[in-house]
Amino acid sequence: MTKISKQTHYTRWESMALEEYNDDATKIEGKINLDNLLVKPLYTEDDLKNCEHLGNLPGQAPYTRGPKATMYTGRPWTIRQYAGFSTAEDTNAFFKQALAGGQRGLSVAFDLATHRGYDSDHERVAGDVGKAGVAIDTVEDMKRLFADIPLDKMSVSMTMNGAVLPILSSFIVAGEEQGVPEEALAGTIQNDILKEFMVRNTYIYPPEPSMRIVSDIIAYTAEKMPKFNSISISGYHMQEAGANLIQELAFTLADGLEYVKAATERGLNVDKFAPRLSFFFAIGMNFFAEIAKLRAARTLWAVWMKRLFKPEDPRSLMLRTHCQTSGASLTEQDPYNNIVRTTIEAMAATIGGTQSLHTNSFDEAIALPSEFAAKIARNTQLILQHEAGLTDTVDPIAGSYYVENLTSQLISKANILIEEIMDMGGMTTAVQQGFPKREIEKVATKKQALIDSGQTVIVGVNQYKTEEIDQIEVREIDNSAVRNAQINQILEVKSSRDDKAVSAVLSRLKNAARTGDNNLLALAIEAMRARATVGEVSSALCEIYTRHTGINEVVRNIYTDTFNNEEVLQPVYQAIRQFRTETNKNPVLYLAKLGQDGHDRGAKIIASAFADFGYNVIAGNLFETPEEAAGSAISNNVNVIGVSSLAAGHKTLIPELIHHLKEKKAEDILVICGGVIPQQDYEFLYKAGVSKIFGPGTPINDAALETTQAVLENHKRTHNYRTSRLSGIT
Repeated sequence: MTKISKQTHYTRWESMALEEYNDDATKIEGKINLDNLLVKPLYTEDDLKNCEHLGNLPGQAPYTRGPKATMYTGRPWTIRQYAGFSTAEDTNAFFKQALAGGQRGLSVAFDLATHRGYDSDHERVAGDVGKAGVAIDTVEDMKRLFADIPLDKMSVSMTMNGAVLPILSSFIVAGEEQGVPEEALAGTIQNDILKEFMVRNTYIYPPEPSMRIVSDIIAYTAEKMPKFNSISISGYHMQEAGANLIQELAFTLADGLEYVKAATERGLNVDKFAPRLSFFFAIGMNFFAEIAKLRAARTLWAVWMKRLFKPEDPRSLMLRTHCQTSGASLTEQDPYNNIVRTTIEAMAATIGGTQSLHTNSFDEAIALPSEFAAKIARNTQLILQHEAGLTDTVDPIAGSYYVENLTSQLISKANILIEEIMDMGGMTTAVQQGFPKREIEKVATKKQALIDSGQTVIVGVNQYKTEEIDQIEVREIDNSAVRNAQINQILEVKSSRDDKAVSAVLSRLKNAARTGDNNLLALAIEAMRARATVGEVSSALCEIYTRHTGINEVVRNIYTDTFNNEEVLQPVYQAIRQFRTETNKNPVLYLAKLGQDGHDRGAKIIASAFADFGYNVIAGNLFETPEEAAGSAISNNVNVIGVSSLAAGHKTLIPELIHHLKEKKAEDILVICGGVIPQQDYEFLYKAGVSKIFGPGTPINDAALETTQAVLENHKRTHNYRTSRLSGIT
């Protein structure tokens, strides 16, 4: 072991401390944490020797210390809270209230029907309209969303990827009809489709045509919208899906390089559009590493852009980013602890040098944010800006032995992963092969096993638990009422438009998609001016490109290998052995994702862990209707259906699933569910026929034991009925 050298300028007390650590090899060598970073208990200036990123000033390439020389001393970061729910009118009122309370930019959350390119009247989205974002079907909805909010004075960020063409077009047309030309519009469209295929899954078309859409938007905005960011390259959803910080860095930057490659290959000058690219990162609870991550991201982007594309404008090397505090770190148990978590994460984002920030509301592990919780989240940023001294100096963490060493590690290890992706042929190829998705799911499963086994402490969840349950206000959305209102507005728009004009422009759009000629965004703007709907534009493109179906894999032998406590798992194994003895087969679990919610981290981890325990697990396709899930479960002769619900559609979709099971004479199949479900909804779901509900923070081994016991009891109770059903006897 190499000892820490004692420099001559160390004080007597520092030298004594070093000697103490040098006497304990295990302490001084440190350990590798879950983010694959070496962390030691003591750092000295010797740890800066291999930090090649040191030396530049803020505002100078490679921008490790920040993209602007003055950073927050000139202007603080933008408070940009992500919001959207119910109707455009309801969200507009929420926006105005937030702006009056100190928010400086708008960030729009769209509902899942909109994300997936369906109008609110489509049969597949009955449980999704207005639930996890605002419903937008036409330009008229977009106009109501920004009523009395001057779009020439407001920066607007829109989280939209799948249906990016009709949504961005609707925004541009809404601006026109407000009197604001497109060249005056400021803001960002996410337009990051590659990460959708990895983790978030709100895609519509296959990867290759999706990349054509991305590059068309980059080209159009570069020419006509100089104040607008054409893409927000997002690592946020990767970390939320379980990626470690090295994966988040490498996959995000590799995505960005793939977009630049696509744009330059169609003839665009890199300096024409690269200065308007932006990024989006998650900020979790690994405080110092998250600070280092943002510094590493800026460095790596500048190095890779210079290496691959040789821009002449230094702004093309500059990584500017929005950040959001982690949703995955929020817990249902002791929810007020989430205020502390969000504050810590917000400090990491700002010390790391973000350009804008969203702070999550403490109740988001339970339901849509209430006004009370949203105010606390917004005020967290205001307090940091005005009371914590974070805007007094540029890059206050620079020179920290620890943070600079972490920055260097992240640069080095993310660079190795980027090189691996480049050797595959780039990120589109890697995504098509399922590489990043598979690697993220491995890490996510390992993280969950560490939490469930207590090796990773989560306060209030697996240690320091309290028996008291805090009953907090939750925001309720009447899904049926919102959907009916949207359907009426769609009918009103269609009754007053020129249908021939709409058909003509949709025909031109399809032809452009087929031939590769013309810019798809330009044609989509024409379609929305003519009052085509989001669903009509998306459907027209689906006729040419088709709807993409993702690969559904389940990783194995990670959860139980990581859990590292065989004794705790024995009751689960025993219950499964008992079921096997009774039935001569393994219990069969069908995992269902109903509606248009593509967030499948929880479902994939459950599938992996239950398979490790001894279940036969069938992972259903994403975006199933309740009827489709019921049919698939019956055809696979399952014992239990597990529904993962994260998008607030549980009160609509799960009862409908149970209804279809009964209709198909399959009442003997149990239904369990988990995810973001408020305690107030449990009784409703139990009355509807749900057998078990597992909220956020439930250890998977506990869920497996309870599920297996319930399945065994159900088998004994319904054995005769089940035998007669399977043999066709009624």
